[in-house]
Amino acid sequence: MKFARLVFGIAAVYGFVSLVPLYFMMGTIGRDAPPAITHAEFYYGFIGLGLLWQVLFLIIAARPIRYRPIMLVAILEKFIYTMPVILLYCAGRVDQRIFASSLVDPVFGILFIIAYLRTRGVAFAPADRVWPSANQ
Repeated sequence: MKFARLVFGIAAVYGFVSLVPLYFMMGTIGRDAPPAITHAEFYYGFIGLGLLWQVLFLIIAARPIRYRPIMLVAILEKFIYTMPVILLYCAGRVDQRIFASSLVDPVFGILFIIAYLRTRGVAFAPADRVWPSANQ
């Protein structure tokens, strides 16, 4: 359980540190990796959605046993961005810097898989009950 807390906590911190600056870099990204971003709503929506995932990682880190089923979705999230980036890079449609930075996600995805497997068979602690029993 300690491993899961650590992995999901580090993933969240890394995500916040890497995503928050993007709010202020739309012009820089358009200049350094053309073409310029033309649909700001998609750009900022991507960042916002990414930040929401970091919040979910913090929730999982706080109580990994309780939120173990959500780890499966978190694992998928770590591969869903990288796979298209790899394909686009192979087709010459993605800058090398984007490709390189996308390779961090599958590393966390593998760590999430390990965390999921290591929390298998761990029972809910009484404090992790979703609903209080009728006797309480």
